[in-house]
Amino acid sequence: MNKSIKILFFGDIIGKPGRRALIKYLNSNKDGADLIIANAENAAHGFGVQEQHIIELQNAGVQVFTGGNHTFDRREIFEFMDRYPQVLRPANYPDGTPGKGSYLIQVGDCKVGVINLHGRVFMEPLGSPFLCADKLIEDLRRDTNIIFVDFHAEATAEKQALGWYLDGRVSVVVGTHTHVQTADERVLPQGTAYITDAGACSPMLSVIGMELEGVFRRMVKQLPSRFEVASGPAAVCGVAVNVDVETGKALTIERIRFEETGE
Repeated sequence: MNKSIKILFFGDIIGKPGRRALIKYLNSNKDGADLIIANAENAAHGFGVQEQHIIELQNAGVQVFTGGNHTFDRREIFEFMDRYPQVLRPANYPDGTPGKGSYLIQVGDCKVGVINLHGRVFMEPLGSPFLCADKLIEDLRRDTNIIFVDFHAEATAEKQALGWYLDGRVSVVVGTHTHVQTADERVLPQGTAYITDAGACSPMLSVIGMELEGVFRRMVKQLPSRFEVASGPAAVCGVAVNVDVETGKALTIERIRFEETGE
C-alpha cells in the first residue's frame, strides 16, 4: 500500500471557459494524482450541470463531482443523477431530495470518502452542516479514515468554524461557492488540510465568472439583469493535498492556479 495519496480538487467550474481550461490543465498536469475531485454545480453555462459535461470532465480525469446551491438549476439532473453516484449534492438537503451527499471511492489500495455540505449563513436554511458531518463521518469511518469535505458556503467564518470543528476527524476541508481563491491554506493542528475557498475554474475578465455588463447593470443601476458567462481566457484554481494513508491525516496542501493565455 502506498504511504500517501495525492488528491487534486478544483473549485467551481464556470461554463464552457471553465471546462475548457480545466481540461487543458489536466491534460498536462494530472500525473501523480490518485484522486481528482471538482465542483461542477456551475459547469453548464454557469448554472447547474448536464450529463454531457459530466462525461466530458470524466474523460479528462475527474472522478468525483461536488455541488452546491446551483446543483438543481437544470431539470436534466433529475434524469441522470441516479446513474452517477459520484455526482454529489449537499448532504444537508432535506430527506427525500434526489441524489446523495457522500460517496466512497476506491483509490488504489485504499478507499476515500467524499462529503458535500452546504452552508447556512446568508444562504438557504438547510439542516446543520455540522451535525450532518458528524453523522456522515461516523458512517464513512467504518470503511476509511481518509475523508474529503467540500463545504459550499458564503461566510468565511462558517467555513473556518467547520474546519476547526472537523480538525483531526477528516483529512481535508475545502471551501467553495465564492469563486475567489483564498491564501490561507494550511494543515490544522490535528491533521486536517484546510482552505477557506479553493477558487474557481472561471473566465478571468469577469465578476466571479459572469460578463461585466450584466453585473454592472444590476449593481450600479439596480436593474434586473440576466447574468451570462464571460468569454476569453480562464484561470483554473484548486488545491493539491497529500494524505497519509495509514492515519488519514494531511501531510501538505498547496494552492493550484493555472492561467490560459490567448483565446
